[in-house]
Amino acid sequence: MKHWKRTGLILAGILVLIGIYYYIALPAVNIHAAGFWTFILSLLAVLLVLAAVRAAAQGGRSRDLAEGLRDLKGVTAKKSVKLMLILFSGVFLFYIAGSVLSSPVVNAKRYQKLLEPVTGDFAEDVEEVDYNRIPLLDKDSAELLGNRKMGSMVDMVSQFEVSSIYSQINVNGRPVRVTPLVYASPIKWLTNQKQGIPAYITIDMATQNTELVKLSPGIRYSESEYLNRNIYRHLRFRYPTYIFDQLSFEIDDEGTPYWICPVKDFTIGLFGGQTIGKVVLCNAVTGECTSMPVEECPTWVDRVYPADLLIQLYDYHGTLINGFFNSILGQKGCLKTTEGYNYLALDDDVWVYTGVTSVSGDRSNVGFVLINQRTRETRYYEVAGAEEYSAMESAEGQVQNLGYKATFPLLLNIVDEPTYFIALKDNAGLVKKYAMVNIQKYQNVAIGDTVAACEQTYMKMLRAGGTSTGDAKETEKIRGAIKRIAQGVIEGNTHFYLTLGSSDLIFDVPLTEHMEVLACDVGDEVEIGYSEGDPVCQVHSLTVPEK
Repeated sequence: MKHWKRTGLILAGILVLIGIYYYIALPAVNIHAAGFWTFILSLLAVLLVLAAVRAAAQGGRSRDLAEGLRDLKGVTAKKSVKLMLILFSGVFLFYIAGSVLSSPVVNAKRYQKLLEPVTGDFAEDVEEVDYNRIPLLDKDSAELLGNRKMGSMVDMVSQFEVSSIYSQINVNGRPVRVTPLVYASPIKWLTNQKQGIPAYITIDMATQNTELVKLSPGIRYSESEYLNRNIYRHLRFRYPTYIFDQLSFEIDDEGTPYWICPVKDFTIGLFGGQTIGKVVLCNAVTGECTSMPVEECPTWVDRVYPADLLIQLYDYHGTLINGFFNSILGQKGCLKTTEGYNYLALDDDVWVYTGVTSVSGDRSNVGFVLINQRTRETRYYEVAGAEEYSAMESAEGQVQNLGYKATFPLLLNIVDEPTYFIALKDNAGLVKKYAMVNIQKYQNVAIGDTVAACEQTYMKMLRAGGTSTGDAKETEKIRGAIKRIAQGVIEGNTHFYLTLGSSDLIFDVPLTEHMEVLACDVGDEVEIGYSEGDPVCQVHSLTVPEK
């Protein structure tokens, strides 16, 4: 009876430890999950040690356990120890074999076809730039604005902080970064978790407008919760077999916060060929979850496939084109993505942009690729030119006396020319200037204090270089009498704003580019060449009357 009680207590203790481990580590109960096999091997190792200790104690010539442990002769013959050894070894060998058989070493062709790019036409696929919708800020700059906004909210700043998520999404056609608040500490969680997190922050990447959106009721399911409302624990208890990839925080078109939870799908063996097969949408306020195939994901969702996964899939496509060993040794025809990536808004979706270069490590690109984060659609553009970091160095070289640092480029279409757009920041992380670098002629760099000034310098550079499309921006002209004229200062630069006759358009005339505007007055007849805006138009040429 004592023997059975002791065995029962041991088993109960093991079950308690398993429960604690599951609650904390949250492994998926799925044979495709590496964490599941780690859990099984750990459990078998514990049972093996317990069986060995028990056998040693029973095999000792005295009641002294230490002496019994020293007398290990014949212990391995015990059936329980043999059984545990066989189970542990079998599971371990099965795991190793599954890893090898799932790897690119034996499945190079299948890995290479996980992503199938189509060759696109840059001028047709990527619309000409709309400066009202250019994401001028990178994540680091967005964090500065978010923290500054939080610091001004005196009723919240002592209880909450800003999360570092800052997901880039499209909201009603505009590039926006959005991030929730988090509890400032476990004590602040304890005193506020009943009401939940009361707000999230949105940052318009074009206008830099930062807004703290208050919620009632608040966000109750998040990464900063500690118990059952922790978003990962909430998902695991709802979907114990799902293997989740990186979660993202988004808002729908009505501003309702959601967690977008992609579910991994392994298409090659046990652990290989990872893609995304399903997506779970979790309402961050109510915790309501909806699971669906990735093909049925609603269009307001922007990030289903993590950018790192998409980059890895394209690298498989480029490096394994002639087999695994060629990717290591001869490397014939092998291409890879460049270091770093950025985002581009197209057709109300967010696309990952990165350059494509040879594996030899040269400083030029053979093209670039755009990959849709919602659908995995992939477009390749064969445009030889500068690698991103070469363009960044060229931009920094133009302002080396100021010590500004370049952000990773954004890809723009300017009069059908693929162009790198780069923000230049000072040591405090504030954007001070902008640069435009033609991908194919990266030695020519246009610098401006504003986007408009930078673009005008770039357009002049294109025309000077003989690019016929450089005049496309001046297709619109207007002539009329000045109805109103106003003056303003933007980032230290003077701008004049004109309206003409009965037109509702406002014409932005940078003083640094058109000194002749100083001779203008209300009632003067002028002719303006401009690019359309809504309603502010950028002026490219200004003809004023002689007085």
